[in-house]
Amino acid sequence: MSATPRTPRPAAQEHDAPMLLAPHRLLPADPAARRVAWDLYEAVREAPIYSPHGHVDPALLLENARFTDPSALLVTPDHYVTRLLHAHGVPLDRLGLGGAEATPGGSREIWRLLCAHWHQLAGTTVRYWLTDQLAGLFGVRVTPSEETADAVYDQVAAALDSDAFRPRALFERFRIRVLATTDDPADSLAAHRALRDDPAFAGAVIPTFRPDRYLDPGRPGWRPALADLAAAADEDCGTYRGLLAALRRRRGYFAESGATATDTGVPDAAAEPLPAEQAERIHRDALAGPVPPADADAYRRDLVFRLAEMSCDDGLVMQLHPGVVRNHHRPTFERYGPDTGHDLPAPASFTGPLRPLLDAFGTHPALHLVLFTVDETAFAREIAPLAGFYPSVYAGAPWWFLDTPSAMARYRSAVTDAAGFAKTSGFVDDTRAFCSIPTRHDTARRADAAYLAGLVTTHQLDEAEATRIVVELVRDVPVRAFKLASGRAGRRGAA
Repeated sequence: MSATPRTPRPAAQEHDAPMLLAPHRLLPADPAARRVAWDLYEAVREAPIYSPHGHVDPALLLENARFTDPSALLVTPDHYVTRLLHAHGVPLDRLGLGGAEATPGGSREIWRLLCAHWHQLAGTTVRYWLTDQLAGLFGVRVTPSEETADAVYDQVAAALDSDAFRPRALFERFRIRVLATTDDPADSLAAHRALRDDPAFAGAVIPTFRPDRYLDPGRPGWRPALADLAAAADEDCGTYRGLLAALRRRRGYFAESGATATDTGVPDAAAEPLPAEQAERIHRDALAGPVPPADADAYRRDLVFRLAEMSCDDGLVMQLHPGVVRNHHRPTFERYGPDTGHDLPAPASFTGPLRPLLDAFGTHPALHLVLFTVDETAFAREIAPLAGFYPSVYAGAPWWFLDTPSAMARYRSAVTDAAGFAKTSGFVDDTRAFCSIPTRHDTARRADAAYLAGLVTTHQLDEAEATRIVVELVRDVPVRAFKLASGRAGRRGAA
């Protein structure tokens, strides 16, 4: 006898499903490993955040104004979000990048576009981050969709209208101990210094010296940039020697303002000194007009070497991240400017290109050289072996395109055998999206707990040592790598 056919149940609508955060998300499926991972995660779940590499505007915390609307907070400034929506056919104008006048429906229309494309973000880290923020921070319980977009927008907007969601209140709620920004050497650092002197603000917001504008004489805007630097440093940058003096003086100003690190993004990691007369000749030629690409490359590589030399003198940590094709789509760059989602990875090499720098400074006690890459093949092949020999070298965290749970697991597998845990940088969030900071750090803590649980359940570590390591990864490792115990970061951000 055939079974009585069942009446089909109506398919659940996506927007009917509650958006909940599973407590054991990102942890291993195996019950034994999951138990260990949960205990490890619990040891750091509420730990303070050290954010030694990011792009939040310090004026946000100085002014402490209410965030204007959900889209301006969570969509428009976050190129991780806008690039994926653009990939699905949403023009950047409609996401607010062309200014408010370019988005006919304003902030609410931007939000509707995000929600309409929510299902297309499935499986991406962007959706994981946004889910964590919406559900964990704002208490949203319905899945974003075309049908729920306005209700979700209104709930987030209502929260932003309260004092509990002002920047300083969130800074405290997020338990941020140290927040580093990224700043041009000619910047006055007025917001940093005002925050430092504000008795009502207890956090440490420290600048980071980013000299990229001055390294490449073939780059558009190099000559005006030199004029800005000369004015800020009160040095004549008409000579190469004067440029070096200006950079040194501004580094001192940054250090006095709380900086512990520099950050340098270059096409390749090559660092090779030039004779002084050759560097002066290229500098002079570049001030007069265009220089051959070979001269521009040689000049830039010399300056990377000189920046390492300066770090040995003043102790500022040197971050280096080569292998990125900046502003890949020229029309988008011309219309919207930089940092609009189309900086793309390229293969990177470190061992050969850095050899002159490491021959000269690799064992210098003052140098901390943190190497980042978006070419994850370089972790096991080059970065981990370098960090496993040179006292100065640290393996930078997986970031940018690699700050995903699966890439974090691959990073630990690639780096740990050769360099261990202590010669890494600690997690960096690398974000302009303020509310994503705790989400990103929590993701890394879960990923590290999962990796360490694997070492425990395969009897490579005992659980007590794994607990010590997971705590070190969120506290001691970044503090040591970025020298956060020195200067203002240490005084105001002490554990």
